[in-house]
Amino acid sequence: MLRTILFKIALALWFVAWSPLLLIALPSRWLSRKFVWADARGVLWVARLFAGIKYKVHNFPASLSYASRGTQHASRPIIASKHMSILEVSVLFTDVPESFFIIKRELLWIPIYGWSFARIGLQGVNRAAGATNMQKLTADVAKKIKRGMTLIIFPEGTRSKPGQPIKMKRGLLFIAEHLQLPIFPVGVDSGKYWPKKGRMHSGTANVWFEDELPHTASLEQIASAIQRHSA
Repeated sequence: MLRTILFKIALALWFVAWSPLLLIALPSRWLSRKFVWADARGVLWVARLFAGIKYKVHNFPASLSYASRGTQHASRPIIASKHMSILEVSVLFTDVPESFFIIKRELLWIPIYGWSFARIGLQGVNRAAGATNMQKLTADVAKKIKRGMTLIIFPEGTRSKPGQPIKMKRGLLFIAEHLQLPIFPVGVDSGKYWPKKGRMHSGTANVWFEDELPHTASLEQIASAIQRHSA
């Protein structure tokens, strides 16, 4: 339990230490992205140093690498990932160039960090707005895709515990079908080491990229692929 307490203190101090730098970087999107990237890498370093949590990425697609930047926007896929902890958020953001997440719009209101998230292109969503919101959301996402960005989405909409089934939301299908973008399902088991609540456990968390699915894939197909290697 002592390790968990030390980790949470260290992580909080890490976030606080980066706040002035993120604030200074706000006028520049490029610099903001560099600083948020470094901040996210630091989260992985803190997890390893204080909680003994390492990670391994499996089957990372070449089409998502830094070497693939500049390809036609129509080929940029959607990454649909299981969500169990901050670990996969940090891994996906730092490994996939020019990536952005769909997040609750309230997170963009957080001083400094929320402003930085908005500055680098994270997409806020008003979950209470219904179908009208989905149309606007898809249009906003399309603009970012055309700029060469890659969408990362957690289709269950919340963090889950190992073995906890959560129904996937249909927003992923709406975006994929309207923009005709393929989907890379991603499974994770980070919840075994970095749980939503409770004690941290040392070990190697895994992030699994499954085979690409077409934009016509069903929720069941996507969910099955995500769960294939998830805890």
